[in-house]
Amino acid sequence: MATNSISDIMTTQVHTVSPDTSLQEVARIMRDSDLGDVLVTEEGHLVGILTDRDLVVRCVAEDGNPAGHTAGEICSSEVATVPPQSDIRDAVNTMREGAVRRLPVVDGDRVVGVVTMGDLAQAIDRNSALADVSAAAPNR
Repeated sequence: MATNSISDIMTTQVHTVSPDTSLQEVARIMRDSDLGDVLVTEEGHLVGILTDRDLVVRCVAEDGNPAGHTAGEICSSEVATVPPQSDIRDAVNTMREGAVRRLPVVDGDRVVGVVTMGDLAQAIDRNSALADVSAAAPNR
């Protein structure tokens, strides 16, 4: 493993939405940007994370209309985070303990990136099956 800190592997292009953004708009952002998650922020502060799975399980499967619900209503507000100087192994442990696949990277209270399970797999073992899948082009 050549890199040691999260800042070396995190994605810095983070997509954020406000809590009052409609789920329909969130879905469009995810589709157009080929994302599986967005961060929900208010006045620059992280208030939650919203995944494509959240949209399906917490809205669509409950017969909800995505145009009539907001990101703030269904996002996960208990968000595990790591600072950019965190060791990769610390991030792995945080993901394991929180049973999450994505970790916002925060510097103080400011979001500076996101690290995914796939990012960690590629950093730890580029030859692993998860690293191969994570490196593959999106399936459209």
